[in-house]
Amino acid sequence: MTKDLAAFAAETGVKYFMISFTDLFGGQRAKLVPAQAIADMQEEGAGFAGFATWLDMTPAHPDMLAVPDPSSVIQLPWKPEVAWVAANPVMEGEDVAQAPRNVLRRLIEEAASEGLHVKTGVEAEYFLLTPDGNALSDEFDTAEKPCYDQQAVMRRYDVVREICDYMLDLGWGPYQNDHEDANGQFEMNWEFDDVLVTADRHSFFKFMTKSVAERHGFRATFMPKPVEGLTGNGCHAHISVWDAPGAKAKTNIFADDAMELGLSEKGRNFLGGIMKHASAMAAITNPTVNSYKRINAPRTTSGATWAPNTVTWTSNNRTHMVRVPGPGRFELRLADGAANPYLLQAVIIAAGLDGIRTKADPGKRHEIDMYAEGHKVKGAPKLPLNMLDALRAYDKDKGLKAAMGEEFSQAFIKLKTNEWNSYMSHFSQWEKDNTLDI
Repeated sequence: MTKDLAAFAAETGVKYFMISFTDLFGGQRAKLVPAQAIADMQEEGAGFAGFATWLDMTPAHPDMLAVPDPSSVIQLPWKPEVAWVAANPVMEGEDVAQAPRNVLRRLIEEAASEGLHVKTGVEAEYFLLTPDGNALSDEFDTAEKPCYDQQAVMRRYDVVREICDYMLDLGWGPYQNDHEDANGQFEMNWEFDDVLVTADRHSFFKFMTKSVAERHGFRATFMPKPVEGLTGNGCHAHISVWDAPGAKAKTNIFADDAMELGLSEKGRNFLGGIMKHASAMAAITNPTVNSYKRINAPRTTSGATWAPNTVTWTSNNRTHMVRVPGPGRFELRLADGAANPYLLQAVIIAAGLDGIRTKADPGKRHEIDMYAEGHKVKGAPKLPLNMLDALRAYDKDKGLKAAMGEEFSQAFIKLKTNEWNSYMSHFSQWEKDNTLDI
């Protein structure tokens, strides 16, 4: 674990540090700090005006100081004279409660106080587009079923290889890369870890992928549904809970061979919390207007959306919101590419902890094809149809709001409601095409 960033710079030849924090909308904000000044910045933090980012602040607020977490430092593989370091926003000596990384850190501590250490892995899907974002970068990527298309993935080999090489160099343990189910879409997987490590890496992965794509003349996007008619960008999370953090973990608390699907009682309760709060969680896991064009999408050109629209769980069946593909873990398939890396992990912990505390039952397991036979499931809640419905569900879920933090929840609902109102005030071509002559 890196303790002294100035010493790190001297050892590695780093000349600049990007002190980075993530705002409520998932925007990555940074200041570029010369290595000669990093000692003071490590102690005091880099100053930001919170109002200038997507945080619920005004120009009258005092300076917000982003204090770097040296354990998160990553030397940019494609520009090694620069290092990225995640920071924790502080104001007047106190953590900024609405800042996403601080929300996650607090929930990690809360879980640890109960002997629970959550580990996750994420599957971050993205598209490679032309620089203007209006077309796929590969004009020949036109297959009706493009998933795993070896010809298409090799046409973008230089981008995929460069990103994967960097993850190998960084020690993330990447283990597979593929062309995904949409034309122009890719996915890269790396090993699971403690939730804060996963969130930092997820955040950096998005930055790295966009940067590498730009170097090759393309544009990478994690937008949930960037191309009409094609499968959208999901961000599936694989979840387990252990007896200790990091390498000290010995026992998977979710694992019990004697239980259904090898999922322990606490694992079932954690899953029960996810099921209980799913509709409200969608405001966090699916945080944009565009998100609901993915989870409520009609059939895509490949034949399936691969996204849920109902709160159900299953064994190894990808048509449900949660699947249990093996003992001791489960996969949440709800989140999309717009999910804030820190808030995604935070809301998983918040819902799961409540499930354990209340001994929540996940309900009946279904094994049907939800796309073909979902109408046969009675009583399972439908996921929100749009962002406003999701925000209303979150606002009504007092337990989840409290777990995520009242200051955070108030700020998030306020800013996201403003975003929805902005969207609703926008006039589209569709409205003219369909109502001009009525």
